[in-house]
Amino acid sequence: MIEILLMMALMWVVNAEASSFRDCAGCPEMVELTAGSFQMGAAGQRAAMTEPVHSVALPRFAIGKYEITRKEWKAVMGGGPPGKAGACGDACPVTSVNWHEAQVFAERLSARTGKKYRLPTEAEWEYACRAGEQRDFCGGDDPGKAAWYGNTEGGAQKVGLKQPNAWGLYDMSGNVWEWTQDCKHADYNGAPADGSAWVDAGGCGSRILRGGSWLSGSQYSRAALRFAFSPEYRSGDFGFRIVRTLD
Repeated sequence: MIEILLMMALMWVVNAEASSFRDCAGCPEMVELTAGSFQMGAAGQRAAMTEPVHSVALPRFAIGKYEITRKEWKAVMGGGPPGKAGACGDACPVTSVNWHEAQVFAERLSARTGKKYRLPTEAEWEYACRAGEQRDFCGGDDPGKAAWYGNTEGGAQKVGLKQPNAWGLYDMSGNVWEWTQDCKHADYNGAPADGSAWVDAGGCGSRILRGGSWLSGSQYSRAALRFAFSPEYRSGDFGFRIVRTLD
């Protein structure tokens, strides 16, 4: 009985931390995450830029429950999204978006709502992905349950069909790579410990993407793995998720 009560209490805490909201009709659904700390990175994956493992403490923030969809792009940007729709149409995540275009989306959404929207920092992304757990993927240890990957379906899939993580966030592993604010760095030596974006004063040659995609192998969808590309580059498996500042 005690174990059951403890389990119910834990479920209540998770649900309380994962309340969601929208700031307007057509706005993305956001999940509010409480302040917290976690161990960022992974040992033994130096080639993937995941070391050293280090502690990061973050203030509360809200992050998109889903990747930004073509429907949401149209509602905010007022025009057709880049990339091909695929079989899921407007329920597909928007693709072929470069980093600069994701920034414009965040700016227009901020202007529309009067709230501060932006791309997630890399630390915010991994904190949200891990959801208080140490799993291989964002939603469990089985990539088949948590992610679209390996080009098995021939393109991006409708958001929200795979298993969510403990905070109710979908597709953080797989479907499309997600742009973050941060510049590429070879490892985590010197990385911020407060969850802020790690950017260089002289600008970034490459920006970090996280989460893997429908096209890449399952290993690229791991919670800790990092990938980087020129902010001008667009690809049919590049998309993004949005964050709103709460404090």
